[in-house]
Amino acid sequence: MFPYFYGLDPTYILVIIGAVLVLGASALVNLTFGKYSAVRSLSGMTGAQAAQRILNQAGIYDVSIEHINGKLTDHYDPSNKVLRLSDSVYGDSSVAAIGVAAHECGHAIQHQHGYVPLRLRTAIVPLANFGSKISWPLIILGVFLSWSQTLIYAGIILFSLAVLFQIITLPVEFNASRRAVKILDDSGILYGEEVQITKKVLGAAALTYVAGAAASVLQLLRLIRIFGGNNRD
Repeated sequence: MFPYFYGLDPTYILVIIGAVLVLGASALVNLTFGKYSAVRSLSGMTGAQAAQRILNQAGIYDVSIEHINGKLTDHYDPSNKVLRLSDSVYGDSSVAAIGVAAHECGHAIQHQHGYVPLRLRTAIVPLANFGSKISWPLIILGVFLSWSQTLIYAGIILFSLAVLFQIITLPVEFNASRRAVKILDDSGILYGEEVQITKKVLGAAALTYVAGAAASVLQLLRLIRIFGGNNRD
């Protein structure tokens, strides 16, 4: 039996692997975005201007574009139909900024077309948020209450909802990036090598979602390994 909670817990290797994946992906996206943020686009358009043009070309006129503080905090809010662009994207005319703005427009277009994975992800957001907040308290409470399997299993199930959300996020993000690259190429907002640069930036960004999902799956496996049976040693 593994010496859980007493001495070395061998399942920590799963946590370490997950942390390395997340940190590595985060470093890569920051390095890639930083590198290509220095490359000005030939069109001279800012991220916000490119986003507005893309939305208009897609026939989307009910999505507003807002500025949000932070770096790479860009996101599309389907509930309020708002596309929020960060400091490093909104008013910047780099190829990297335009690529990120186009990616978020990809989500708006997904929303307009009723893209099923996006609809599914949006639907489970409340459950995923609840699961991520309450899962660990339930598991810890179950341990303190004489290893209550009911509470522990409930916590693991709730944690699984958060993991499911991250897995569903993967096709949503990859699809948005494919849409972005095609739109930028077809519309002429970016030209030639600029489109290839965008692929690199969005590819690096996509890896952060892959790493996050992998880390969550590894954490779930660890929970199942530790608490899945009646082992209290």
